[in-house]
Amino acid sequence: MSDQLANTQQRNIFAIPFHPQWSDMDQNGHMRTNAYLAAAENSRMQYFTGSGFSAAEFARRGLGPVIQTDQLHYRAELRLLDPAELTLELAGLAPDGARFVLRNTFTRADGRVAATVTSTGGWLDLTRRRLTTPPEDLFQLLRALARTEDFADLTSPLAER
Repeated sequence: MSDQLANTQQRNIFAIPFHPQWSDMDQNGHMRTNAYLAAAENSRMQYFTGSGFSAAEFARRGLGPVIQTDQLHYRAELRLLDPAELTLELAGLAPDGARFVLRNTFTRADGRVAATVTSTGGWLDLTRRRLTTPPEDLFQLLRALARTEDFADLTSPLAER
């Protein structure tokens, strides 16, 4: 096991195995941009679902995550069926939880980081169609995520209105 992967386990970072599929590949045999973004989205929902917030639970509560920006940084290639690990960490959070930054890191089996996806988002009230604060149990799930080394305190989008 690489030092980076061992460090992941010690910090209690949410991590899942990842293998790029045929449909994830571009014409050069590299993983496509959209595939990275889709895998990042999927890992976030796996984290929330595994913690009691399935898509049905979000719908029941009239609430959903909304991503406002994604930043993708490529570092090394991932090719078809390369074994990798996909992690999820908290990179920023507003005091009321209404805004968050989540970072996904794709790490190859050799320990090299293939890419990072940093996503800024918030919680959408599905009835009012406005950003809102999360319920306390969801807010606790965000705070339970391991924090990135560059974690930042954010301002609330609700305070900006």
